[in-house]
Amino acid sequence: MTSQAASAGRAASPAPAEPAPSASAAAFPEVPETGLTDAQAAERAAQGQANRVRTRSSRSVAEIVRANVFTLFNGIIFAAMVMVLVTGSWRDAVFGFVIIINTGIGIVTELKAKRTLDRLSILVASRFTVRRGGRDVEVRHDEIVLGDLLWLRGGDQVPADARIVRTWGLELDESMLTGESRTVRKGEGDQIYSGSTAVSGMALAEVNAVGEHGYAATLTVQAKVYKKTVSDLTRGINTILKFMTFLVVPLCVLLVWSQIRAVGGWDHALATGEWRAAVVSAVAGVVGMIPEGLVLLTSLNFALAAMRLARRQTLVQELESVETLARVDCLNLDKTGTITDGGIAFDRIEMLPGAATGEPEALQALYDLANEENPNGTGLAVLAALGAGDDGGDGGDGAGLAPGDVSARVPFSSARKWSAVARPDGTVWFMGAPEVLLSALDADRPDVLERVNAHAADGSRVLLVARADVSRSAAASLADAPGLNPHARPEALVLCSERIRADAEPTLAWFREQGVRCRVISGDNPVTVGAIARRVRLTGDEPPVAMDARDLPEDVDELARVLENVDVLGRVLPDQKKAIVKALHTQGHVVAMTGDGVNDALALKEADLGIAMGNAASATKAVAQVVLVDSRFSHLPDVVARGRQVMANMERVASLFLVKTVYSALISLAVVLTQIPYPYLPRHITYIGALTIGMPAFILALAPNTRRYMPGFLRRVVHFALPGGVATAASVLLAAYALPRVMGWDVDASDADLANLRATCAIILFVMGIFVLARVARPLNGWRGVLVACFAAAGVIGLFIPFVRRFFALVVPGGTLIPATFVAMAGSAAVFLLCLWIVPMIWRIIARMTATR
Repeated sequence: MTSQAASAGRAASPAPAEPAPSASAAAFPEVPETGLTDAQAAERAAQGQANRVRTRSSRSVAEIVRANVFTLFNGIIFAAMVMVLVTGSWRDAVFGFVIIINTGIGIVTELKAKRTLDRLSILVASRFTVRRGGRDVEVRHDEIVLGDLLWLRGGDQVPADARIVRTWGLELDESMLTGESRTVRKGEGDQIYSGSTAVSGMALAEVNAVGEHGYAATLTVQAKVYKKTVSDLTRGINTILKFMTFLVVPLCVLLVWSQIRAVGGWDHALATGEWRAAVVSAVAGVVGMIPEGLVLLTSLNFALAAMRLARRQTLVQELESVETLARVDCLNLDKTGTITDGGIAFDRIEMLPGAATGEPEALQALYDLANEENPNGTGLAVLAALGAGDDGGDGGDGAGLAPGDVSARVPFSSARKWSAVARPDGTVWFMGAPEVLLSALDADRPDVLERVNAHAADGSRVLLVARADVSRSAAASLADAPGLNPHARPEALVLCSERIRADAEPTLAWFREQGVRCRVISGDNPVTVGAIARRVRLTGDEPPVAMDARDLPEDVDELARVLENVDVLGRVLPDQKKAIVKALHTQGHVVAMTGDGVNDALALKEADLGIAMGNAASATKAVAQVVLVDSRFSHLPDVVARGRQVMANMERVASLFLVKTVYSALISLAVVLTQIPYPYLPRHITYIGALTIGMPAFILALAPNTRRYMPGFLRRVVHFALPGGVATAASVLLAAYALPRVMGWDVDASDADLANLRATCAIILFVMGIFVLARVARPLNGWRGVLVACFAAAGVIGLFIPFVRRFFALVVPGGTLIPATFVAMAGSAAVFLLCLWIVPMIWRIIARMTATR
């Protein structure tokens, strides 16, 4: 008998062996053990030996606030705002509101996710029965103390580690800890661990580890360390900010120095108060170089995507997680809870060659065998398929069976591994583990054993149905003297399987089409897992390659090479799941991992993106970045689609923002070198940036976009931004140099002339901003062209609104300013077109030279 066939016989969740204790809350077997006294229990609780665990389902409020407030971006903007406020020019400090908005969006969104997760993680306030002073008393789970004698019954989740003292057929589901979906029968002296669930039977166990010393708590200690999601988009923006930090500080000092020199030196500036204008001018350069709207828009876009996903029962705990799955190329799936729902499904009954019974009679016998007072998982599956009128498979007629005439019954138990029913006419039907029934029969049936092994290798859970004809008196006494009849004849095989989620196959097909390599990683038998992977077409038309994780190499590089050719891994231990993720990382893969058990927590934490099911253990949900609240695997394509929309659109708008960074840096550098007055004010850049970058970018960022992610976000953004940035800087600097000479303005002595120069340069800056916007929004057919036209018109209309004109220090061209402005705009257009041709050509030459080296 193979291990697969053996596990098939054990797979059903049996009822307790006789004699079974009462299932009522008050009735327990009489035992000689008295347990701790009330005084001993109170003393141990006072010594800290109670079953209390300080659990955290997610980041604390303080951590969320700190992570969103103390950022590099906020620091730069805050320092610039303080400098402007010191000068008393509060209108030029309105850019500082972006700190409040950006920080608020991040905090509110993550707090909302935290509240939802905390609600998911609240444990049911279960009460347990312990034996103290010879009495059975009910206590809360946190009132259990070390040394208590704990009663466990079917349906209870083990609250603390314990050793079995007495057992009445106790079977545990340890899948949350081991990843194996089959139940495990426990005997006296066996160790049981917190987090497992009693499926059937009863036991009295002595608690030997409580609270944080329990196995589940120990396993998740490493998982409690918070790990920030690494976002390619955020990394690219942070790279820009870091570069700007090194540039901004010395450039700001130089700008202040150059502007002080421009107004007549420090003595004159301090005496006349013109130092304030110098500081404001310097900040104009600094603020222009910082893509503050990009950071704000990124947070807002992530938040909106997270809210949309929340409406689809997908909880995003970290905003950057929306983007990460768009880059994933490896998805490691846990079998139980992801592909299967943990339940058992009746597939069909297969009549054996030479069976003396017809299929309808065998189906009726199968129904009666399953129709116990407390049927196990397999029995419930049979009853659901045959009794509800559903087509149970090849053998089910879907007519709906009713209970037959049964004169005696032997219920299924883990001790026997079989059950039986007797008819009044002397017919006895047996059902149970094939190896148990076959070993008790006189006749040797290797053909039946071969069939059982073949079905087990295909992932089925197999039970054997046999028939014996005895006297009526013998049949009636079956319950009094239960035993297998050696003359029974094998009649049929009952084939069951793990119930596969209806959405598993189409979801896997979607990932396959998108080029994401999916692997199934499970603690179950690799043959069984491989069979399930074939049923859901994990690898399409090709059969999946399955492997036993016990044969995996320990060396990370060797493990990575092996994994490239493996689709299914069975018998995987928790540490191996983490090692598998690490190995895939060495090959440059972006890895997502799904899971629901405590055994998955470390791997989820190690992965680039951890995805937990809504019914997962608290520790698992705590380390996951995404929680599928209703545990539906089919939500993952929605997450990918939102991630791709964020990535593709944010790359578009990042190019728009970086243009401003490029031209602000070039203009600031030119001002330092030439010591001319800064050509515009901070409020000018606020007005122009809002109309040509901020508001259009918001609309473009929310547009539908399903483009697949391509590496090289920062390189593409820089490649796009350089021509527009250089063209804008050249246009403004040429105007700042030529207009005073052409128009006869004395910008060093006349405030009015300087105001005219700055207003004209602001108009040129706005025109160049519209050119760049049109380039980013391409193609301009349809709503994109209307978008560009509307914001161009809004900028012009704003010039003629008195309040807007005064607040932003704008000037409507008039008199001699009109021809000068038009000439400057025409020159700007020419410079723009020239730079679009020259700058990319220079960029390509530099790239070739770098590659050659």
